[in-house]
Amino acid sequence: MAFGINRKELNEWKEAVARGEIAFLTHYWIDPRFPGITTVTKVGCSDLDRLKLWCEQHDLPSRYIHNRSPFPHFDLIGHRQKEILAKEGHGDQVHRFKL
Repeated sequence: MAFGINRKELNEWKEAVARGEIAFLTHYWIDPRFPGITTVTKVGCSDLDRLKLWCEQHDLPSRYIHNRSPFPHFDLIGHRQKEILAKEGHGDQVHRFKL
């Protein structure tokens, strides 16, 4: 279940993903499979080849892309989440979610 985002942010992410852009959406998240993890960043792009290339450029296994039409995405969690968000210029999300 997602917390900490509003409908406008979600819709902007969906629109960017649909345009084939690499789009980032961070939100609070609780999943018992990942104890201690409280946030996730969904990195989405409707262009699967572009999303796979993005994963490869960040040494992330593209086999974990959630190929869910119309919003394919890769879930960033843990230390790589903070590192990649900062590298990609999304320090605002790092600060906002206290990563």
